[in-house]
Amino acid sequence: MPKPSKGPRLGAGPAHERLMLANLATSLFRHARITTTETKARRLRPYAEKLITKARRGDLHARRQVHAVIRDKEIVHTLFAEIGPYYADRPGGYTRITKIGPRKGDNAPMAVIELVQGQVGGGDTGGADAGTAAKKAASAPAAAESESAPAESASQEAADASATDAGNEPAEAAEDSGDSKDDKS
Repeated sequence: MPKPSKGPRLGAGPAHERLMLANLATSLFRHARITTTETKARRLRPYAEKLITKARRGDLHARRQVHAVIRDKEIVHTLFAEIGPYYADRPGGYTRITKIGPRKGDNAPMAVIELVQGQVGGGDTGGADAGTAAKKAASAPAAAESESAPAESASQEAADASATDAGNEPAEAAEDSGDSKDDKS
């Protein structure tokens, strides 16, 4: 007979707790970093690490087991195609919990749980997907900005000049029409 975990449940009952942990794990794999209460983060850590371990195995049975918990096919694919292979050489410890202080309102202790980036001895921080996405996003706009900066500045100057000229003419026309209204009154 299964023995329930000790202590109070995260919600009303075991089904609610199971669904809440599944949703937290889905959000963690989607965003690579989530902010939640310390208690939920502590309960989520072993749950998410077991799912990552199954993703490292990569076989059909493991995929079906993970899909029974995480119902989003896109997240399951990401877990098996990117996150699992990323941690293939890491023997465990795929997540990190960082305390961030109490929540405003009810003073609940808050924490950030994130996927660890880097190898076992690495000192990198940030999520697995968030770090690579941030690097790509930072390099792409910088390259595009440097190429299009001269063209943008020239077109911006031309637009400003035409707007200034066009802006003065309607103002003068408005003043003329305003004078004619005053003359009629």
